[in-house]
Amino acid sequence: MRRTPGCMTVRQLFPTLLYEDRLGDDTLIADLEHSIRMLAAEDGAGRRWCREHGYRGYTSYASLNDLPIRDPVFADLKRLLDRHVARFADACAFDLGGKRLKLDSLWVNFLKPGGHHGAHLHPHSVVSGTLYVTMPDGAGGLKLEDPRLPMLMAAPPRRADAPAGMATFQTVRPEPGTVLLWESWLRHEVVTNAAKGERISVSFNYR
Repeated sequence: MRRTPGCMTVRQLFPTLLYEDRLGDDTLIADLEHSIRMLAAEDGAGRRWCREHGYRGYTSYASLNDLPIRDPVFADLKRLLDRHVARFADACAFDLGGKRLKLDSLWVNFLKPGGHHGAHLHPHSVVSGTLYVTMPDGAGGLKLEDPRLPMLMAAPPRRADAPAGMATFQTVRPEPGTVLLWESWLRHEVVTNAAKGERISVSFNYR
């Protein structure tokens, strides 16, 4: 909230929250990278889906839905993510009736140079997020879109010097080991990977 001349008050209402924190286990990050590279080499069904859909790299999104059961590394990751998501749910003031949000899906993303992921949201979920495993220099960040954009109608564009949180788009470039969480209705995209190496991450939904 800020005050202007004449004691007028300008309030900020209905904030869009973005959670950012370290995962909390750097050794697990290295183990995840090893497991993800193994999956990218061995998951023939996943590689075939990527070729058919023009995905530059590898994702387990359409081929493997049991990673926390298949690999204990992902089971360890789930336990840590549960804690982060619980903290974010509290920050969002969710009334969950004494229950907790539960992991619904989890998949890996192995994005080669030149790869990107177009704007989308995650229907039927409450919280979505990504853990960043490798982010070489030039790797594509996460671009978030003002959720009011379809309703702005005749609103002028925002100035280039608009404060953070007021711009129409906001791009976050996290470091390896960072967890980002947002409400699943928030539209987002992965900027083109301009790095020479792979951008590796794990994405997930809670409901």
